[in-house]
Amino acid sequence: MTQKKFSFDIHARDGAARRGTLSTAHGDIRTPAFMPVGTVATVKGMTPEAVRETGADILLGNTYHLMLRPGSERVKKLGGLQKFMNWDRPILTDSGGFQVMSLNELRKLDENGVTFKSHIDGKRFELTPERSMEIQNDLNATITMAFDECTPFPADHKVAAESMRRSMRWAKRSREAFEHRPGYGLFGIVQGSVCEDLRHESIEALTDIGFEGYAVGGLAVGEGQEAMFSTLEFTTPNMPQDKPRYLMGVGKPDDLVGGVMRGIDMFDCVLPTRSGRNAQAFTRFGTVNMRNARHQEDPRPLDEMCGCPACRNYSRAYLHHLFKAKEILGSVLLTWHNLHYYQDIMEEMRIAIEAGELASYALTFHAMQEQGDIEPV
Repeated sequence: MTQKKFSFDIHARDGAARRGTLSTAHGDIRTPAFMPVGTVATVKGMTPEAVRETGADILLGNTYHLMLRPGSERVKKLGGLQKFMNWDRPILTDSGGFQVMSLNELRKLDENGVTFKSHIDGKRFELTPERSMEIQNDLNATITMAFDECTPFPADHKVAAESMRRSMRWAKRSREAFEHRPGYGLFGIVQGSVCEDLRHESIEALTDIGFEGYAVGGLAVGEGQEAMFSTLEFTTPNMPQDKPRYLMGVGKPDDLVGGVMRGIDMFDCVLPTRSGRNAQAFTRFGTVNMRNARHQEDPRPLDEMCGCPACRNYSRAYLHHLFKAKEILGSVLLTWHNLHYYQDIMEEMRIAIEAGELASYALTFHAMQEQGDIEPV
């Protein structure tokens, strides 16, 4: 049996948007793609089989959390993340940089890497580009992320430049420490805050090093959608045209549509799962809060156009009841719905790009979102 190569094929373009297939050791990923977040080797409230049923081709795991518990060496001993969590498809692991940078008082950063105390038991750890590559290799990540410093926002030009250049030095060390295997890839991360010159410098540095894919980091950190979109507009056209592009930590449904229209191929975000646990549903007609009393006697489904189990089999009244009664099933069903809806958006955009109708799709999408939820009974 021949080993599968890591490759990216673009099948159609529509403006800046691309429809493609990312081939990996663990199977193909249809792009544009949304990756549900399975921080500690589980998508909260969902079985891997259920996540697959929503249409997901790839999941995201987290280096920082998994190195602390259960430990990457243990996961390796148990056959890697795929076997450990019963997900036999691609997994992307983020490098741990974002989580470590957010620890503030618990961490110390220098040129070598970051020393930090575990938020679980206070034990001291060191995370460097080399150690991050080792951990992600232990986890058997299909896509490994270069170790970077997530620049805080707002940051002045000098701070953003220093942070970005450190990340570029760490990217080179990540590349050198990465263990090459057929069908596995390493992504570099473009930094530079909202500064056009710094983003371009970062892209040039990463392209010189050479990666299997390129991520846009340091966005969705408080800058707002308008600044995020304008940053993408001067960033993605300069990124390698034949490699996948991943916008980290994004976002709401309209962020996904706007990101794809600006040349992004991959996304991840905790929003659909976190919102689902908190009674917030994303629908074709905007967001719906299932705790609101208006739903308590409503026999209709949450979204008549959705094919997920929550919408096929249960009423708004029942979903409302589950959250009022603090029953776990409410969180499970809304998480399932949100993930299903996100995958529906990605599938609809893939079809629209192939047909050359993405602009028309986006107009319809925004019009339906602005229409708002159906009238109460």
